[in-house]
Amino acid sequence: MATANDPGLCFMVTSSGKTVSLGQLCKVTTPTDTVIRVPIKRRQAKTPIIDVRFNGNQVYEMVFDTGASGILITQTMATALKVKPEGTMKATIADGSIVEFSTGMIASVAVGSAVVNNPRVTIAPRANIGLLGHGFFENYDVQILDNYIELRQR
Repeated sequence: MATANDPGLCFMVTSSGKTVSLGQLCKVTTPTDTVIRVPIKRRQAKTPIIDVRFNGNQVYEMVFDTGASGILITQTMATALKVKPEGTMKATIADGSIVEFSTGMIASVAVGSAVVNNPRVTIAPRANIGLLGHGFFENYDVQILDNYIELRQR
């Protein structure tokens, strides 16, 4: 039985006749690409709330915030995760005011099988829920569906 060797949508043929896939160069995805499906638990002001795993074992609900640049955790989370403040940053929040937050590092943040190791997190002392922003999913294409968020690694 012969098996076809499909080079995909983006390929070249060398002068010796060898076919070389250029899928990654052309940013062509194939059906074998991994899609991580994250269940949406509920919505808050139409924004998805999901479970996020910290340091491999502690799970917190967070807002999946496509408008947030980083990962923001509450003071309660920071205390439970033993995050040591290592610096500060100023940020413009949703109402337009500029506030200063402490920052620190955490061992890992995960959603499904997507994991970011040693990310910098921002600690918001008065927040009731954390925000998972681009600091987590910046290397993924994101699609928000009715009941799931799909992450495709770029």
